[in-house]
Amino acid sequence: MTVLIAGGGIAGLALGLTLHQIGVPFRVYEASGEIRPLGVGINLQPNAVRELFDLGLEAGLDEIGVRTREYGFYSKFGHEIWVEPRGAAAGYDWPQFSVHRGKLQMLLYETLIARAGADSVVTGARAAGFETGDQAHLQLENETVEGDLIIACDGIKSAIRAQMVPGEGDPIWNGAVLWRAISRAPAFRGGSSMALIGHGTQRVVAYPISEPDPETGLCDMNWIAEKVFDPTDGWSRDDWNKPVDPAIFADDFADWRYDWFDSPTLIDGATEVLEYPMVDREPLDQWTHGRVTLLGDAAHATYPVGSNGASQAVLDARVLGATFLEHGVGPEALQAYEAIRRPPCNAVMRANRGEGPDAVMQWVEYRCGGEFDNIEDVIPLAELAAHADRYKQLSGMTVEAVNNAPPLIRAGAKISA
Repeated sequence: MTVLIAGGGIAGLALGLTLHQIGVPFRVYEASGEIRPLGVGINLQPNAVRELFDLGLEAGLDEIGVRTREYGFYSKFGHEIWVEPRGAAAGYDWPQFSVHRGKLQMLLYETLIARAGADSVVTGARAAGFETGDQAHLQLENETVEGDLIIACDGIKSAIRAQMVPGEGDPIWNGAVLWRAISRAPAFRGGSSMALIGHGTQRVVAYPISEPDPETGLCDMNWIAEKVFDPTDGWSRDDWNKPVDPAIFADDFADWRYDWFDSPTLIDGATEVLEYPMVDREPLDQWTHGRVTLLGDAAHATYPVGSNGASQAVLDARVLGATFLEHGVGPEALQAYEAIRRPPCNAVMRANRGEGPDAVMQWVEYRCGGEFDNIEDVIPLAELAAHADRYKQLSGMTVEAVNNAPPLIRAGAKISA
């Protein structure tokens, strides 16, 4: 009854911890030769944080992240469009966390190794494909391993998805380019706030991923600068996650300096800037093929809108664990998992392409060019509140939905022998 997990990122490690918790044998196969704390900042929503707390990771998250308390949209002139509380400050029973992606991955990995043993994760083992019948065979680059099920957690460039969806091709670029980095910078608006500044074709996103130093007031500030280009120009697929000189975009944000936030200084303070194309995948009408299913970005890679990527992967892992408890470790559980997770994930993917929560920034740009004295002269607050609520409803993120939901996996639950 062994589950083969292809991919040792956040999705695969969260699934490994879940399977260990409920007593399902598993092994994680990770392409990298060594798991290291790579990447930049991400956000974890309260529904996902609840699941990580249920895995016993509350203290670890507090050590590596910030409990985010505010989320706001601002025009390119720094004027406040819409600000709302987040996490516990909004009434959720669990916080929202802003955290370095690599530190989260290391927390998951080190916890999994401590609980399940060093042999629970095999590194240098890249998934190449699968065969499924009475058993599942995960094809690695140098060998084939056999188990009962294969869970593809191998990301947006998933080899397993490529076999399921032949001819799908590269991820889809929407014309936007993201430059991402971490800088030591002053905290703003209380030190636990996330700010999105600009409009649909040019913006800055910033939030702290460490507490401010009590003496200097500086924290590790995760930031993203984004611009939109003509998508028909194409994108070199070899340029993912490429270090670049910030001089190629810094002038575009040279005037984005306000009394509460300073974009040029933030950009200048980065030790390394990484360039990413804004890409996603088309929603699928099927994730599961026999004894194989997709999970995380392999299933539903989406634009980084609404802080949903890592959170949805954690929820995938926990729902799959719950369906194993209900249906046993077999294809029936995979079908049940897909029936629960695929419709809402596909809806979020589509919403993030145009009517995500950040759409209000472009509304303001259209209506007044970002310059105003009172936002209600541009958009009524009731309209802004309704838009924010629609996205929460769509993503299952209302306070009532999260707080009133029963645990996905009750404490002490174990798979039947």
